Formats: sequence, C-alpha cells, structure tokens
Amino acid sequence: MDYFTADLTRRIRETEQALKQAVDSGDDFLAEVQEEELQDLVRMASDHGVQVLPETAA
Repeated sequence: MDYFTADLTRRIRETEQALKQAVDSGDDFLAEVQEEELQDLVRMASDHGVQVLPETAA
C-alpha cells in the first residue's frame, strides 16, 4: 500500500470515529461537519481508485 492510500484510509477511519463520537454525544453541528468531511474523503478515494470499506466491515 502506498503512502497516499494508507494516509487516505487512516483519515477516513479517523473521520468515521469522530462522526460516531459526535453522534453519540448529540453534537449535531459537529456530526454534520464530520459527515461532510467523510463524504469528501470517500469521494477523493473513489476518484483515485482507492477502495474503502465501511469501518464496520473492516
């Protein structure tokens, strides 16, 4: 796995965790921000041919 793929995967996992924490704590604004960041990262992965499974499937 090259650096780009590894870093992008790490960033996606961290954002998934941050989103879960925001949802669990009831912080709707932070959850929305994290959801948008996650969508951007997943789109970037797709644009570069990086397959990313949902955290629950990893």
